[in-house]
Amino acid sequence: MRTGLVRQKENSSGRWGVRVRAGLAVLTAAAIASGCASGESAKAPVEPAPGQQQAERAKQAKKRAAEQRAAKVAAVKRWGLAKMPLTPPKPPAKKPSISTRRGFEVAGHKKLPPVFTTIPTKDKVVFLTIDDGAEKDPELLRMMSELKIPYTAFLSDYLVKEDYGYFKKMQDRGVVLNNHTLNHRYLPGLSYEQQKREICGMQDVIEKRYGKRPELFRPPYGNYNGDTLRAAKSCGIKAVPLWNAEAFVDRMDWREWDRDLHPGDIILTHFRGKEDWKGTMPDMIRQMMKTVTDKGYAVARLEDYL
Repeated sequence: MRTGLVRQKENSSGRWGVRVRAGLAVLTAAAIASGCASGESAKAPVEPAPGQQQAERAKQAKKRAAEQRAAKVAAVKRWGLAKMPLTPPKPPAKKPSISTRRGFEVAGHKKLPPVFTTIPTKDKVVFLTIDDGAEKDPELLRMMSELKIPYTAFLSDYLVKEDYGYFKKMQDRGVVLNNHTLNHRYLPGLSYEQQKREICGMQDVIEKRYGKRPELFRPPYGNYNGDTLRAAKSCGIKAVPLWNAEAFVDRMDWREWDRDLHPGDIILTHFRGKEDWKGTMPDMIRQMMKTVTDKGYAVARLEDYL
């Protein structure tokens, strides 16, 4: 009996031992598998070699350039330009030194903001500036944005106040908004204090509406005297860009005898529409860009050179 009992326990223990050993084997295998999986997931992703990274970046840059080129080609076609606008060079690392143009001086001009019509540069670039603010054509905003043509605005409050929001959209697209006085009056006919109110008053408006006081000022009609420049300086103005050519919807007018563009020339036009011109602002841009491109010039950003 004792032997049989013992054998029964041995047999029972053998079956239990088999079960235990089998369970342990399963647990061990699961633990090993789990450990392997955990180890694999913990491994950092394999980084491409430096050469591969450079090749991939170059590939992506080439792809972006092709996409941008295709978008610009489509914009040129959509807006009816005769030719693809030329691309300006990179902005100069050192900005040119600006001085008052000969013949444009006033007494004590060396201590006053310089008055000039051309930026001294060898780059074959010109600069587009638009004055006043009478016409508020949404198509102009779209056109210039899609074609990526830079320009600078000189604003008069008596016109801008009809729709400050239009020029905020312009600013949001990267256009710098500058001072063209409150009421576009003939400044040399005013006293110093009156001129200062016109100029400083517009500084205040632009700061309030658009967040920054301008550093550039253009006197209405291009007319000024010593009081104008002294008042402008007291209002925080650093420079007084005039122009060397003027763009209309059907022609260009020239300051120089050779009736041509020169490196660094500033081009003037106005916010005008069919009430004043035989066409729209996009019509004027098409005409101007044909002249500029045909003569081998690119339109650059004025502030990049000042």
